[in-house]
Amino acid sequence: MTIIDVTAHREALLDLASTLPDVPRADLYRFLRDAGKLSTELPQEIADALDAFGRDGNEDGYLVLRGLPVEADEDLPATPTSTPAPVGRGRLNMEAFLALFGRRLGLHTGYAELRSGTVYHDVYPSPGAHHLSSETSETLLEFHTEMAYHTLQPNYVMLACSRADHERTAKTLVGSVRKAVKLLDAATVEHLYDNAQPCEVDVAFRGGIEDPGTIANVKPLYGDREDPLLGYDRELLKPNEGADAEAVAKLSDALDEVTEAVSLVPGDVLIIDNFRTTHARTPFTPRWDGKDRWLHRVYIRTAHHGQLPTGEERAGDVVAFTPRR
Repeated sequence: MTIIDVTAHREALLDLASTLPDVPRADLYRFLRDAGKLSTELPQEIADALDAFGRDGNEDGYLVLRGLPVEADEDLPATPTSTPAPVGRGRLNMEAFLALFGRRLGLHTGYAELRSGTVYHDVYPSPGAHHLSSETSETLLEFHTEMAYHTLQPNYVMLACSRADHERTAKTLVGSVRKAVKLLDAATVEHLYDNAQPCEVDVAFRGGIEDPGTIANVKPLYGDREDPLLGYDRELLKPNEGADAEAVAKLSDALDEVTEAVSLVPGDVLIIDNFRTTHARTPFTPRWDGKDRWLHRVYIRTAHHGQLPTGEERAGDVVAFTPRR
């Protein structure tokens, strides 16, 4: 099941969340360490769902836990207008659940060049945001596998909703390679497999250079041929002309065809399998009234696909950029 209603577990989850330190960023290693211990006490239904998703994923490439106890809107701070969050900001319910659920899956990770190396990201509309940024709102945030160009890309992208957009029109779009590959002919699949294509990188990873070009190489399909992994970015992947570009275009069309839309509401946590999907976000109109859409984002790495190379990593570590070659 892709969407699980956890309303029945609200009290138990609040009890666990209240056990965590009151100010997460004051000592994030401790906060996430405590969350790791408490994640063994999650209600069985939730623990089983997270374990199954972490072990096998699913056909859709995402999991939603719905009905979590979020603060009443009047009790929440105003939707942020700058980043990073203040170190002294108190624990929010949805940040606590990202800690508990994320630690059941793996290790929270910050990326040194992104959002000042912070682990928790506020996601909110920002006027004049770059079109590749999650802070854009009135244009489509195009389909992408998060940091597909990064050797230590996250295994999971987790989004938690404290506030929806006013009209509730914003949708997170998810396209699963497990579905899309079934729509491709055998010759296209074979052509894409382990066939690395030139790829640009997001602005944060460009080292202050306006246009460093295609400094990474990304394989659109790779891994187990019976259960392929996906590397895709509609804006940044720049396939070689001819047969390569044609094959990537077919993959792009297939991903569009299998895309599912998820409308996040307060109390939702969305977990995206970042090695088997691409995701996007539809436009919405902010009002700049302190009550605009407010999500919280974390990235989770696990030992799958070599994302914990030393075996000594900790939840809360911050890693530096190395492009895929």
